[in-house]
Parts: sequence; C-alpha cells; structure tokens
Amino acid sequence: MMSAATIVRTTRAIARSSTRQTCISARFFSAQPSMEEKPLVPGIGRGKTSTGLVGLPVDHDAVPKMIIKYQALLDKLAASDMPPTATYRKNVEKICRYRIAAAQENLDDPEKVEELCNCGQVEELVIQADNEMKVMDMYLRNRWWELVKPVEVEYNPDPNDDHGDIEWGDDPTAEKK
Repeated sequence: MMSAATIVRTTRAIARSSTRQTCISARFFSAQPSMEEKPLVPGIGRGKTSTGLVGLPVDHDAVPKMIIKYQALLDKLAASDMPPTATYRKNVEKICRYRIAAAQENLDDPEKVEELCNCGQVEELVIQADNEMKVMDMYLRNRWWELVKPVEVEYNPDPNDDHGDIEWGDDPTAEKK
C-alpha cells in the first residue's frame, strides 16, 4: 500500500512530465473544492443532504438515472407488440420523451428538472420510472390494450339539449308533478 506522501510525489512527477500545463488540484487530499467547481450550497444540487421524505435518500446521480430508466421504458415499448395507436403507449411515450429532454438539458441542475417535470423530486422521478416499468410489464403481459373499446364522443353537443328533462339539483328519484 502506498503512503499519502508517495502518492503526492508521484502525482507531482506526472504533472511535471506532462507537456501541457496542468493545474494539479488537491481535491483528492483536501476537503476544499477545486477551482473549477462551484461552491456547495447547503440544500441545493450537490449540497442537498435530505429529500425530506422518510426512507428516500438523496441521490446525486438521479438525473442520469432518470435518462436511463425512461429510455428503457421507451425501448420496451418499441420492442413490444402494443399498437402505436394505444392510448397508454402514446401517453407513456410523451411522458418519457419529455422527462428525458428535461433531464438532458439540465444535467447539472436537478431543481430545474424537478420544476419542469412538476412531479416531485428527481429521486421520486426515478422511483416513478421503476413503478411505470412494473405497470408496463403487467400491461404487456395481460394485453390490456385489447380490452379498450372505442367510445363515441359527441364533440359538438346541442346547447339546447341540456341533459333531457332533469335539471341540476332535482332529485331524479322524486315524482314529477
């Protein structure tokens, strides 16, 4: 096992022999942040120490995990035999694409991802992706999209035809006079 002094000497020797100018940071030997890093702000970003939710620890790598998990959902949908017209598929694809885009555009800003997704903390969004994978497995296994029947929707209802002869507030079981 090498001592700390040996590691420091080796690191300095490598830095001196390097052809490009390199600033060796004492990051590995000190708790001080390097020059390139932003200072830690308690409760924000890398300074976040608690989610405030019992049983849900802080995960500083939650944003990259979100991208991986939501992409896995899209890949599973693409490999499935669920038709592209299935409402469940369309909704899951929209949610996944939106959350992946929000995470990719704000890799270093989990608070911005949380604000854009508006569905909890990034740690919760990772759990939501895991839960959606379980739901999708059930949906695909049981082929539930085959059970959904088309419904006729009246897009331009007649404003004069107001729910037949029942007025709002009337008791439908009461006798008519």
